[in-house]
Amino acid sequence: MTPPLPVIDAHHHVWDLAVRDQDWITGEDLAPIRRTFTLADLEPEAGAAGVVATVLVQTVTVADETPELLALAHAGSLVAGVVGWTDLTAPDIADTLAALRALPGGGRLVSIRHQVQGEPDPEWLLRPDVLRGLRAVAAAGLVYDLIVRPHQLPAAVRAAALLPELTFVLDHAGKPPVARGTTHPWAGHLRALAALPNTVCKLSGLVTEADPRSWTVEDLRPYTDTLIEAFGPGRLMFGSDWPVCRLAAGYAEVLDAARELTGRLGEDGQRSVFAGTARRVYGLRDPATV
Repeated sequence: MTPPLPVIDAHHHVWDLAVRDQDWITGEDLAPIRRTFTLADLEPEAGAAGVVATVLVQTVTVADETPELLALAHAGSLVAGVVGWTDLTAPDIADTLAALRALPGGGRLVSIRHQVQGEPDPEWLLRPDVLRGLRAVAAAGLVYDLIVRPHQLPAAVRAAALLPELTFVLDHAGKPPVARGTTHPWAGHLRALAALPNTVCKLSGLVTEADPRSWTVEDLRPYTDTLIEAFGPGRLMFGSDWPVCRLAAGYAEVLDAARELTGRLGEDGQRSVFAGTARRVYGLRDPATV
C-alpha cells in the first residue's frame, strides 16, 4: 500500500487559559473546547496523521499573542509558520511588523489576520486606514488571512482587487452555510474572489459549519466541489482548524474527510492541497527540513 502523502496543516490554534481568556469561547455549544490546548496536545495527533509541519493561527486581537506564538514556533520544529495579529489601522504598523520579524521566531511570521467576521461594518476591509495597513503587510512580504462570513465576501473581493500586490488567503472557505444545505449566495461571492489571481483558499473549518452532531462527507461535498472548481488545487490548502474542529470531529476524521473530498484530484492535485500550496504561498521551508 502506498503511504499517505505528507501533510502540512495550514490552520490550527493553541491557547492557554492560564495566560489569557479566550472570550469568544462562550455558551454550551463551545464548552468542550473551553480549556487549554497546547502544542504538546496536538503533536501526537498530528504525527499519527502524517503531518510534517503546521501553520499556527492567532485567536484574539491582543498584541501580546503574536510574540508568544512566534516563541512557540521558535522553540520547536512542528510550527513552520505563524499567522499573527497586529492593528492594521495603527499609523506605525510598518514598524510593528518589522519588530515582530526581529523577535525569536520572527522568521516564521508568514501572515497577518484580523477577526473581520466580528466587525459590524460589512465593508470594514475597505476603510482607508485598513487598506493602508494591508499595503504595509504586502510591503513587509507577508500574506493576509481573511476570516470573514459570506456577507463580507464582496468587500474582500474589492479589497483584493485594489491590492494586487498582496496575497489574500480565505480561511474556512468564507464560512459557507453548510448546516442549511444551501450554497447561495456564498458560491457566487466565492467565485468572484477566486477570479482574482492573488487569492487562495483554505479547505478548513467546514465540519463546524455543518451540523456538528450528524454531518457526513456528502454534506460537505457541494462546498468542496465549489472550492475545487473555483480555485483549483494550486490555490487550495488543507487546514484542520484544531482544536475547534473537535466540536464536530477528531483530527484524523477531519483529515480523512478532506482526503476523500479531494480524491478526484489525483496524487499531484492532492500534493498541492495537502502541502504544496501552503509551502508556496506562505514561503514555508521544505517539510523534510522542518
